[in-house]
Amino acid sequence: MKPCILLIEDDQDMRELVAGHLTHTGFDVQKAEDGIKGQALALQYEPDLILLDLMLPKVDGLTLCQRLRRDERTANIPILMITALAGTKDKVTGFNSGADDYITKPFDLEELQVRIKALLRRTNRAPVGAVSQQEILNYGPLTLVPERFEAIWFDLPVRLTHLEFELLHCLLQRHGQTVAPSLILKEVWGYEPDDDIETIRVHVRHLRTKLEPDPRKPKFIKTVYGAGYCLELPKDGQVKEFSDLIASYRKEKGIHVPKEHPAIA
Repeated sequence: MKPCILLIEDDQDMRELVAGHLTHTGFDVQKAEDGIKGQALALQYEPDLILLDLMLPKVDGLTLCQRLRRDERTANIPILMITALAGTKDKVTGFNSGADDYITKPFDLEELQVRIKALLRRTNRAPVGAVSQQEILNYGPLTLVPERFEAIWFDLPVRLTHLEFELLHCLLQRHGQTVAPSLILKEVWGYEPDDDIETIRVHVRHLRTKLEPDPRKPKFIKTVYGAGYCLELPKDGQVKEFSDLIASYRKEKGIHVPKEHPAIA
């Protein structure tokens, strides 16, 4: 069955050009010209990927992206934002609203196709039981659950976005080592954008808010200035110390830790 892409774009010429190209290259394309119809089609078709223009009538792209992320029926659908705004702040705003990737107008249709394929490949990664024997999925207090895009962190399940999962997975494979931004971009995003470091920074910040007791003073996901990022997980003798710290943080925030969880029972 062909992958289904929902294209939400108000410019008719752009909409027909992109839709025609994607249809020709093997995708089933649904089209919407405004945010309200776009949301309705997203709920109706639950597409494999959404191409979302930022400047839309009725409901703008950022608001629509946030709505889609809050709805469990569309929360995990990858969203590629299309916009004429190319500034760093605009990209950060897009990522913070829940977009998985960002491409600016004018763009090459071949580049768009590469990004779409990278997103689809990433969000349909290892099926259950198909993980490589050499792949690290757990170390110390961290266990990754690929089939649910979830992390078990000090015995508590933490829901991750597809990108957050892939970023954490990339760092876990090299825990204790500094991972260069160029390698992260290639392995996580599936292509090599030019010097797009802000893309990584935004998602590292998101990960820290989910895993760190104090995201402003990270103890586990560390920045190695000028070199990249390093995941430093506690060793056997340190687990109890950090476990108490995490437990104190969860108690302060009112986070309930279940006695048993199906992922680790």
